[in-house]
Formats: sequence, C-alpha cells, structure tokens
Amino acid sequence: MKRHWLAVLLIGMASVPTVAAPKTAAADARLKALYTDEYDWRRAQQAPDEDDGKKGARRLPDVGPAVQAEKLKRWTDTEARLAAIRVADLSTAERVNYAVYKQQIDALLAEQRFRDFEKPLNADSSFWGDIAGSARDRFAREEDYRSYIAMLHDIPRYFDQQIVNMRAGLKRGFTPPRITLQGREAGLVQVAEAKSVEASPFYAPFRAFPAGVSPATQATLKAEGAAAIREAVVPAHARLLRFFRDEYVPGARTALAAYDLPDGRAYYQSKIAEYTTLDQTPEQVHAIGLAEMAKIRARMQAVMTQVGFKGDLPAFLRFLRTDPQFYARTPQALLDRAAWIAKTFDGKASRWFGRLPRSRFAIEPVPADIAPFYTGGRGGPGIYLVNTYNLPARPLYSLPALTLHESAPGHAFQMPLSAENRDLPPFRRDTYLSVYGEGWALYCEALGEEMGMYQTPYEVFGMLSYQAWRASRLVVDTGIHAMGWSRERAQRYLHDNTALADHEIETEVDRYIAWPGQAVSYYTGELAIQAARHRAEQALGPKFDIRAFHDVVLSLGSVPVPVIDARVDQFIKDGGKGPYPDEE
Repeated sequence: MKRHWLAVLLIGMASVPTVAAPKTAAADARLKALYTDEYDWRRAQQAPDEDDGKKGARRLPDVGPAVQAEKLKRWTDTEARLAAIRVADLSTAERVNYAVYKQQIDALLAEQRFRDFEKPLNADSSFWGDIAGSARDRFAREEDYRSYIAMLHDIPRYFDQQIVNMRAGLKRGFTPPRITLQGREAGLVQVAEAKSVEASPFYAPFRAFPAGVSPATQATLKAEGAAAIREAVVPAHARLLRFFRDEYVPGARTALAAYDLPDGRAYYQSKIAEYTTLDQTPEQVHAIGLAEMAKIRARMQAVMTQVGFKGDLPAFLRFLRTDPQFYARTPQALLDRAAWIAKTFDGKASRWFGRLPRSRFAIEPVPADIAPFYTGGRGGPGIYLVNTYNLPARPLYSLPALTLHESAPGHAFQMPLSAENRDLPPFRRDTYLSVYGEGWALYCEALGEEMGMYQTPYEVFGMLSYQAWRASRLVVDTGIHAMGWSRERAQRYLHDNTALADHEIETEVDRYIAWPGQAVSYYTGELAIQAARHRAEQALGPKFDIRAFHDVVLSLGSVPVPVIDARVDQFIKDGGKGPYPDEE
C-alpha cells in the first residue's frame, strides 16, 4: 500500500531543516489568512446557529445553483492556493494545520465535484429531519423565538431548492437506493398531516417559555409561530411529501452499489479516502475487516467458554437475542440503566483522563418519528440519545459499550473537549472527521474493559459484538458497494457475526447502503489509535502515562490518521509528556 501524502508530509517534518524566521513567518501568515478567510466563508454558507455574534440566530442555507457553483469555484481556488504554499517553509504547528486543512478541502471539493448536494438524504438522516430537530432546542430569550419564526417562514424556499437538487439527482440516477427510502417520509407526514398547529413538532418551543419572556410577548410569539407553521411549514412539508411519494421514491435507483452511481468507482474511492484519510482500496479495506473479524470471533468463543454455554456461536447469539433477562421491560428502565452506566464512568474518569470537558450532557429517548429507522443510540455535545423503540432489539448487555461510545468518554466527551480547546484554530475546533471521532468512540468501548465498566461476561461479549459490528462494516460496506453483495447477504453477515437484533441489522445495513463509505471510518480510526498507543507503550515503558496519552490524542481536535501518528511520535520523543503538564 502506498503511503498517504499526509504521512509523507508529517513523517518528513522532523528532518526538515529550520528555515529563516522571516520566511517561516510569511508562509505561516499566508496559510493562516487562507484558512481563516475560507472557514469564515464556509461557516456563513453552512448557516451556523451563531450568526453575526448573536447567540441563537437560526438560518437555513442557500442550496441553489449559484451557491453550488460558488462552492466549486472557491474550493478549487483554495486547493490551488494551498498547493502554492511550500510546506517546508511553515512552522511545525502550521504544518499540522496544513495537513488537517488540506484533508478538509480535498473532501469538500470531491463532494462538490460529484454533486453530493443532489442526494441530500440517506437512510440515517435527511434535511427535513435536521430542521425538525431545531424545534427541540432550548430557547432562552425572545430573540431566539424571533429567529426561529423567521426560519419557519424560510422553510418553503429551502425545501423548494432541495426538491430542484433532488430532481437533478433523480434525472442522472444519483439517489439512495429505493429500498432504503421505504417509510422515510414519516417525519414529513407528522408535520403535513398534524391534526392541529399545536400538535405539530414545530410548535414545541411555544408550549413553554423562559421566565424572562412576559405573558404579553408569549401570546404574540405563540400567534406568530402558529401562523408560520400554518402558512409556511405545513404547505412546504405537504409539497415535499407529494414529491417524495409520487416522484422520488418511484424513480429512485434499484441498484445498491456505489459503483452503479454515475462515475461510481471514482465516487466510492473518494468516499474511502474521505472516511479513512488513508490511501486504501476497497479490496484492502475488505481484507482488513475479514482479518479483524477472525480475531474477534476467537475472543467471543473464549467468553462463551467462560459462561459455560454448550453450543456454537449461532446458538449463543440466538440465546442472547431471545432470553428476556437481557432486555428492559419499559423505555424508562432502559434510560435509567444508561444513566447509571454514564455515572459509573464519572467515578473513574480522573484516573484515565487529565483534562475533562466543562460541558455536560442529557440522556433522552430518540424522537418517535425517526426511532424506527434510527441506530440504537447517538451522542454529541450536550446529548446522549437512547433508542427506546422496539425494546426487544435493545439488549442490556450491549448498553455499556453503547454508552461509552455515545456519551463519555466518547462523543459527548470528545466533541466538547475539541470545541473548548482554544489552542486550535476554529476550522479544527468546529469540524468533525469521522475516522477520528468514530475511531475514538469505538476505542472507548474497548477501553471500557480496562476501566472495569463491564460487570459480567455477557457485557464483555456485548462489547465484542459491537467491535465485530464495526469490523464487519469494513467487510459489508465494501462488499455492497464494490463487490456486488446483496442486501440479504450483508444482513446475513451481520446476523452470523454479531449479537445485534434483526431489526437493528436491517436498519444498519440500509444505512450502509445509502451512505457509502461512512461505515469504514469507525474501525479504521480505532485501529490507528490502538496502534499509536501500543507504539508509545513499547517505546516509553514505565514512563507511559495513560492519562497523558489520552490527553494528547484528544487535544488534536478532529484530525486524519497520519496526524495522530505524527503527534504520538512526538509524544514519544518528549518522553511521554502530555499537552497539559499542570493537569497531570
């Protein structure tokens, strides 16, 4: 396998001679000006929640043809300007920024060239679902409500632009496979066919107000919000629902593979590059997955022996899927158990991490309209969502691994740490790279065994099943998109190699089918972090401090694999010193 350009750049850093200070200052200034200006522009295009410094402002982005052309031109120009900067002239810190930034621009430009905006949904998420999620935000001031109402009035424009883009994708066969779209209009139905304005999910913010909003203002905001929902939101959702049912789903492609999309081989290879940040072919990714699955299967067998199970792996998996002892009886019981696990980690955190995030997180159920198609859980800044739909598909023995992944020290821990790290430029603080973020979260599942988070052999098996689930993604994703696998074959592979419930297997496989490449990021990232840790342990011996190692990895923000490797190499050269010596 050839070495990725990022690895070449970063491996050579130590041997690059120190350049004259004026030349370094000039090169650093050029790079900083480039990424600062472009990232400010990018944030404006993405319509962030903070607009012009006003907390709580909400806007919907322009996704029309003029903006799409502007993005293509801007990122093409940015790539050319990056290429004109001589990396050897940069300071050490800015060489790292260069490596991270170039990977971002490469991925953004590839998405624009392949016109990913013409497929603004998959089996996991959709643009209308993302907007509906804003109704669950916590509003603190009258201005928050004013901004929200303005956004509601803008939904028709935004939806119409998305319909135009989806029609263009439909015309050239660039859609998710039809099988993955079945039932995905549920969120549209919930809004378009709500019995009343007050029953609409978008009315939720108007059911309760913060103390600082007067009764008279509350009445005004309620009336204006109801009018926006009635006059703008409902008609827009009804129009999109008709298009989705009458045109989009019937016209969507029936083939599953990314290779069957327009310029599909190049498209899928771009996704492998985006989600692994490495130069790997689908065949190489597939082979890694098979090798890792063999290792995990051996550990699974050891647990079966430990619990005294008489039978083969399929029989053990059947036992785990059907025995009532492994399942919560009520949604609240599942939420309560997740909360207990999260608090158990809190009591161990300081022994494994030097710097902890200031941000806290809530534990809530997945919203009902998306729960049937959603993963078992999802975490991020301030939130850990637990799917309480179909309780027989939510085994308790997997809940510790899920909680470590989605809450702390996984997503709801790592992402706030990145956002709070003022030593990083904004383009590194704010963005999320799947191979890093998902790799870290999966590493946290395995770390749970060292931390003593798994109380029974069955919970250890749940962790191994989750490891197998992510390793099998390397096999299944590439199998579907590059090797002609059917949906049924992919489901069978997960059924035979993990303890996932059949319902979750179906939703997961549809997610991989509709979202090419994303599934390979998890295990790729975990392998990179584990390999870096092993290298540091071997090199440092008794000087190795697990808290310092974790702080080093988490201090990076969200970065490509070669950047992790280079930073850990520096950690070794520094004798195991962490990034925050005062906190060790």
